[in-house]
Amino acid sequence: MDHSLSLRAVRTWFVALPDTEAAAPLARKAVSHATRTLRHASGRPWLVGRWAPEDMIVGEHEDTRVAVTGEHAVTPRAAERAAAVVARARSLTALDRAADWAGSFHLIASSGGQVLVRGCAVGLRRVFHAETTPGSAAVGVASDRADVLAELVGAGLDERRIALEMLTPAAPYPCAGDPLWRGLHALPGGCHLTLPPHGRPRTTRWWSPPDPVVPLAEGAGRLRDALVEAVGVRTRGRDLVTSDLGGLDSTAVYCAAVRGDAKVVAYTAALHDEAGDDVYWAGRTVQALDGVEHHVVPAGDVAMTFDGIDALDDILDTPSVLTVDRNRRMGIVEMAAARGSGLHLTGLGGDELLAGTPARLHALMLTHPLVALRSVRGYAAKYQWSRRGVLRQLLDRRPYRAWLERVARDATEPPVAVDEPLLDWAVPPRMPPWATADAVAAARELLRADPSVDPRGRGHGEHRELVAMDGISQWARHIGQMAAPLGITVSAPYYDARVIEAALAVRPRERITPWRYKPLIVEAMRGIVPEASRVRSTKANATLEEEAGLREHRPALLALCEDSRLARLGLADERVLRDWCRRALSAETESYLLHPTVACEVWLRSREMTPRPADGEHGER
Repeated sequence: MDHSLSLRAVRTWFVALPDTEAAAPLARKAVSHATRTLRHASGRPWLVGRWAPEDMIVGEHEDTRVAVTGEHAVTPRAAERAAAVVARARSLTALDRAADWAGSFHLIASSGGQVLVRGCAVGLRRVFHAETTPGSAAVGVASDRADVLAELVGAGLDERRIALEMLTPAAPYPCAGDPLWRGLHALPGGCHLTLPPHGRPRTTRWWSPPDPVVPLAEGAGRLRDALVEAVGVRTRGRDLVTSDLGGLDSTAVYCAAVRGDAKVVAYTAALHDEAGDDVYWAGRTVQALDGVEHHVVPAGDVAMTFDGIDALDDILDTPSVLTVDRNRRMGIVEMAAARGSGLHLTGLGGDELLAGTPARLHALMLTHPLVALRSVRGYAAKYQWSRRGVLRQLLDRRPYRAWLERVARDATEPPVAVDEPLLDWAVPPRMPPWATADAVAAARELLRADPSVDPRGRGHGEHRELVAMDGISQWARHIGQMAAPLGITVSAPYYDARVIEAALAVRPRERITPWRYKPLIVEAMRGIVPEASRVRSTKANATLEEEAGLREHRPALLALCEDSRLARLGLADERVLRDWCRRALSAETESYLLHPTVACEVWLRSREMTPRPADGEHGER
């Protein structure tokens, strides 16, 4: 199988190169496929890629360059001031103070022969890096896309990593979302990468979650300001934007956008399940605001899960479980683009940030035991958890490394029950029934590869929330890659560092409770979301869409089983997979096992296609 990629086929990408002559062969290869080149003060290529001129803001001061790309309100003058701060400090780490801007963006700087590349606090703005030897010296290089970087350095596909991607519901931290090519690495969220002229890239942390000590009332005000600002930097100066208007989280984003000068057009997708009440609550919001443009997409016009999965050709740089819902998720985005919108706002990220996780009870038991015990009883009643299961998980103080070892050991055990308490480091993932012995062995080897791994956060709760944000923010990233050919940006303001900080700073015992639905956003949106819908305490789900979609699109699913690419790699038993796809499956306990496998199969097939190169001519600044 040929998994190479024409760099011209990817609409937007950048590669950051160190300030050294040893990088010249890499630079020449990248430039031959690029439309833009920015240079170090030395004149050597610094940033090479494909982007619109207005999408990369650059500031210069003496030998220092600072570039910003993403969703922000940074001006060239502001970037120039940041470059001046770095030049005076003679240290790229001065950017941590100088570039404290609202929004979500990649930050790249060149100064004194060093290059700094930074993404965001979670997995939305990713940075991939590799070390290669194009000549006699080792060179570090970074990119915002793993596939582009792999093609540039000639990295081969690592089949073991694909095996790990088959874990359900997902590969655990720190393996989740790793690039699938040998020699490529992903920069952790909240870190920046330094590329020296010679030697290995260095990783340094620039962001950490705040101590959760702020009272709810004060935190609500901080969150309101941060979210309004996050939406404002995206909508300011635009004539028209579009927005999801579904659950409480997207309603808050939509109402924040309506406060600006842009015309905001709302879209709500109806569900086939009569219990889905998004349309009802959206109607209450629209009625209270009066005069806004609102489109309800009838359930019959919304694609089911598994729709079109045998014909997808999106160019994603990692497999995405969003693949099974690709057409359902992208329907509104396509309507928004047809309406003329260049920006579509979503509420992605709100669940993990605002509802939080009951796993915070581990820490709460030590500081506020009576409050914790009351919450334990509430969650156990709400989700029908067994008392024994709750006690077992709360009393388990083994470190994360021990949990990861258990995941490797139990990889072929049956999935955990749906009523298993949610107090552990994560839901233990499992390999699907069709995984081969080689796939299981590869997954176990990678899970055990780092015997000193630490959790993502301080304790079970913070770890679980940050890992969830890393995972779902990649959904937003993948939707962005799917939407790029339409010329529209799909935006998730809840993943901005300032918004995340404002929410995570609130006391967990007030932010996360079985007695109220997302109390932080409910309080934060007083005066912004109409009272008619601010107190909503329900959330729709698409279980019916999954089960009906499996029945309706079974032929497409079975088509993926024919000449399976995973089977070619020796990772899946094609017969077992086909038999599974022929069965009637429950969405909550069975069909979800297919999602990571379908994501990998579709991704492998998409790499074989030869997409049309994106338009654009090479240019320089």
